[in-house]
Amino acid sequence: MSNVRVRFAPSPTGYLHVGGLRTALYNYLFAKKNNGTFILRIEDTDQKRFVAGAAENLIKTLSAMGIQHDEGIFLSGDTLISKGECGPYAQSERLEIYKTHIKKLIDSHKAYYCFCSVGRLAALREEQIQNKLSAKYDKFCLSLSPEAIEESLAANEPYVVRLNVDENRGDIVFEDTVRGKVTIHAKDVDDQVLIKSDGFPTYHLAVVIDDHLMGITHVIRGDEWISSTPKHVLLYEAFGWEAPVFAHLPLLLNPDKSKLSKRQGDVAAEDYLEKGYLKETLINFVALLGWNPGQGNTQEIFSLDELVERFDLAQVHKAGAVFDLKKLDWMNTEYVKRLTPEELYERGMPFLEVKEFYKAWNSQQSTINEEEKIEFVKRVLTIERERLTKLSDIGDNNPFFFVSELSYDAALLHWKQNAKEMTKEALEKAHKILSGLNDTDWVKKETIEKVLMEAAGEQRGDFLWPLRVALTGAQRSPSPFEVAWVLGKDASLKRLEKAIKLVS
Repeated sequence: MSNVRVRFAPSPTGYLHVGGLRTALYNYLFAKKNNGTFILRIEDTDQKRFVAGAAENLIKTLSAMGIQHDEGIFLSGDTLISKGECGPYAQSERLEIYKTHIKKLIDSHKAYYCFCSVGRLAALREEQIQNKLSAKYDKFCLSLSPEAIEESLAANEPYVVRLNVDENRGDIVFEDTVRGKVTIHAKDVDDQVLIKSDGFPTYHLAVVIDDHLMGITHVIRGDEWISSTPKHVLLYEAFGWEAPVFAHLPLLLNPDKSKLSKRQGDVAAEDYLEKGYLKETLINFVALLGWNPGQGNTQEIFSLDELVERFDLAQVHKAGAVFDLKKLDWMNTEYVKRLTPEELYERGMPFLEVKEFYKAWNSQQSTINEEEKIEFVKRVLTIERERLTKLSDIGDNNPFFFVSELSYDAALLHWKQNAKEMTKEALEKAHKILSGLNDTDWVKKETIEKVLMEAAGEQRGDFLWPLRVALTGAQRSPSPFEVAWVLGKDASLKRLEKAIKLVS
């Protein structure tokens, strides 16, 4: 395809919904796959729902995810700016453009003024409900004379502007890349409002004008907009413009197949980042909500570059996609495992440094310098990496790494029904072995494991259980070899000495 232009056009009404993230991602992937242009436009004509700072937050979230747009609204410091030849890219700054185009529709009788009061419209709807008719405007104001219209305008009577739908035009037909051929009869389409009483355009008018003037070739958006598309097709016809290619993405569903909503869990993309899910995980996971790489392909882990290479709108499903939190957790675990200790430290520290047990430990470390602290934490993360689901879990299952003195019941040191003497003998044996290791041996956890496993022989539980508890004070933990490697020689021996006193 040549000159592909797509857009993501959210309303600044709050957080970035994961459905919005998917829409942005699919537009981004399609543009990059076809060497096209990805545009970010802000649809802020609904002033009642406008949330200050929402547009800025949305741009920051997309950037954090690695989804960079080529044209549109950008953030420069704390200021929103437009970049591109088709701006401005905020609809609130395009009001004169909409006024010019609505006048063309009115002059060509494709649209008309409506001065009906709220009371009349309410009475009309009630009558239609009682008569079991579809709720539609009855074209009452279409029959107003030019003189009556001018008189009402001169008197500053409130009005809206409606599209004049020809009910006799026949079927409205459009091709949807995901759903195929869609047909709706014109008699089922209301004379939609194009200009509201506050002078702002409705979504329907603004989106069609903006998409045309910005040269949008493909409209990729959520399934909830498919019912509005016939109205947009009529507007394209009214203006004499060629409509873009439409692709409506399947709904995102909760596990119970209800529509994904905040009542059943987090729906904001930034919530998942704040919980410690990696951006790579979220991109990968969201990409697979409604799309797959092709029949017979079982690959589930994709980099962003791989997604660009493989993405195809023809492989987007019609059926709703279930947001499976268990799969998200599994995928994040896989991505965490792939991080180097340095990467895990960089990404994990913001989650660790706010935890009380870490802050207490950090404030007590007067005998080691900052570099030694960093190396210690990296060792902790190296051990935890294979077991981490989210970065926010760092340290939670192994707080014993971050305490100076362990507190536990001495009875926990005994393996099964072993006597004190047997436990003490095992601890003293471990202490002697670890004392004999030099500094070079302590650098390699494989060496620590080798000598301790040889000492354990066939009596692994008898020997290793007391050692584990002495080092951790816990029933469940990483292996004693890993824990000793993380703690280092001095701390490991100190904890062993305390355990020996407890059983003496």
